[in-house]
Amino acid sequence: MSEYDYVVIGAGSAGCVIANRLTEDGKTTVLLLEAGNPPTLPEHQVPVDWTKLWGTKVDWAYFTEEEPYLNNRKIYCPRGKVLGGSSSINAMIYIRGNRHDYDRWQELGNHGWSYQDVLPYFKKSENHQHGVSPFHGADGVLSVTDPLAPAVTSHRFVEAAIALGYECNPDFNGAQQQGAGLYQLTIKDGKRHSTAAAFLVPILERPNLTVTTSALVTRLLFEGTRTIGVEYLHEGTMHQTFVNQEVILSAGAFDSPKLLMLSGIGNAEHLRSLDIPVVVDLPGVGQNLQDHLHVAVAHQATQDLQPASTSNIAEAGLFLHTEGRLDVAPDLQFHSGPILRTHPAYSREGPGFTATVCLTNPESRGHLTLRSTSPNDPVVIQMNYLKSESDLQKLLAGIKIIRQIFLSDVFDEFRGEEVAPGADNKSDEALLAYIRETCDTVYHPVGTCKMGTDSDSVVDPELRVYGVERLRVVDASIMPIIATGNTNAPTIMIGEKAADLIKATNRVLTQVPLATDVDAERLVVRHRSA
Repeated sequence: MSEYDYVVIGAGSAGCVIANRLTEDGKTTVLLLEAGNPPTLPEHQVPVDWTKLWGTKVDWAYFTEEEPYLNNRKIYCPRGKVLGGSSSINAMIYIRGNRHDYDRWQELGNHGWSYQDVLPYFKKSENHQHGVSPFHGADGVLSVTDPLAPAVTSHRFVEAAIALGYECNPDFNGAQQQGAGLYQLTIKDGKRHSTAAAFLVPILERPNLTVTTSALVTRLLFEGTRTIGVEYLHEGTMHQTFVNQEVILSAGAFDSPKLLMLSGIGNAEHLRSLDIPVVVDLPGVGQNLQDHLHVAVAHQATQDLQPASTSNIAEAGLFLHTEGRLDVAPDLQFHSGPILRTHPAYSREGPGFTATVCLTNPESRGHLTLRSTSPNDPVVIQMNYLKSESDLQKLLAGIKIIRQIFLSDVFDEFRGEEVAPGADNKSDEALLAYIRETCDTVYHPVGTCKMGTDSDSVVDPELRVYGVERLRVVDASIMPIIATGNTNAPTIMIGEKAADLIKATNRVLTQVPLATDVDAERLVVRHRSA
């Protein structure tokens, strides 16, 4: 029988952080289980090649169901199946979100999650290119840098936005978020710096850390409502391992709720429909699904704009509020880069430049359910993108802003034909149809194991799953409201803060010995009436 102080499920943006911090004392034993393998593809190291990782062995390659407000399209949702998780296949943008996001989390009942509470954890991770400041750290292990060789059109995007009256902002993670500037990136020495590279690879020799890859966790193990371990498939053999302290679930916004449901934690009616014994009736599991959605405006270019190998493609950005408000988080985010990146129906050959507008605080909400009781089957993903008319109208406003920027004089020497939406699509009606036809995910699913204190919450403000003992969820699924911007940095912060919460809880606990018998009857997930 194998036994550890902690088992961490998922070596992604939060899981790698947790594994690092919990093993710092040299004594606490941790088993880190990852369904994927180490990042060995050459594209992992070359920032500009990140989209080439999609659909490969390192991508779960999920799809939504038909989205009723997007012309019944199924939307492709890449997710990292690799050490580092999605930080090993993403666009490397380092955006923390807005201070109002975290103050709002606290207002919703999550004490300890205000901006002032979480800022030290953002800084703790950082090794920032420009050193220590009130908003940045330099002693952390995660490299945060400015773009090494941004394209001229990325600089022009910022210039044009400023000329239109938007403020110049050299640091979206600084005193304010609104304005135009270049994105900070998780790149080190010209290569991707994933959480695996930053937090995991340097500590692999710690004797109290065990990392097992190609390990698919199939269920959590309980004695009553006390979490005692996990079951996982590795190299064709089913294994069970047990914990002295806690199981930490860091499998992401799709797979953390999936594993809870497979283990009997979720909506009791749904679980019973699949003959899954109910451990806890927790109806919020899989609900509150949120994601960022974006739509593109793209031009052919009159000259070559080949991005550098160190480019993340989405080099320049802009944050704004459509009503000009500064007392709330921006509701639109823009990404601009030196390539033609459009829906296949609008694709063209040759050089170009593109900007996308992203809806940062969508009103639309989706949900997840189990497809079957097989751990190999993906969950049923229903995003309900653009269910809210307000979401649609904000994207429409964003398209018009990009067109204003691209029509600026500073783009005259580069501007070729607008290929998307195209010069013929001028009316609001045509643009709304274009949005429904082409808009796509920005790969930021969150919220499906919501942190809070209401009846729909899955975890409490210390990330402990309601109704069971010794089980926490630590990943983007705990966000009650999606962060304003790319979600990798907030997920790393969640891992940092959770590590301290776990240490603070368990340093005062005495270890409870586990029984040595592991017969099937003792380990069965027991039904508890709702």
